[in-house]
Amino acid sequence: MAFNVLIVDDSSSMRAIVKKIIKVSGFDVGEFWDVSDGKEALKVLANEWVDIVLTDINMPNMNGMELMAEMKKDELLRSIPVVMITTEGSEKKMQEAMDSGASGYVKKPFLPEDVKRTLISIIGEEDGQRDNDGADEAGDF
Repeated sequence: MAFNVLIVDDSSSMRAIVKKIIKVSGFDVGEFWDVSDGKEALKVLANEWVDIVLTDINMPNMNGMELMAEMKKDELLRSIPVVMITTEGSEKKMQEAMDSGASGYVKKPFLPEDVKRTLISIIGEEDGQRDNDGADEAGDF
């Protein structure tokens, strides 16, 4: 089963890095969308089927926490897992994100294994992985 992934970050280079990491991790991705803030993310979510959202917390226009709050107001969108990707060092802020409904988080700078581990914990090893002849082992990046 392929998963549709939405990446939300105001840095285009960070969006490209996250996309590349997901690709090399072996996750079976159908479609990728990437946008620069929460408002753009809501437009994608209104028009496309998205299985998981990876979002930065700190962004202009609409940050990741505000995006997640808007998603929770919608019957369909509230069931989409949200992973926070952030430079936020505060455990209190991360706990606030989790308490607000985030399914997980990854702190920048991160290793590919960090993203992979978080996605597996949310999507599941069996569901999220495609057979890469062992390439999904952490040491094979």
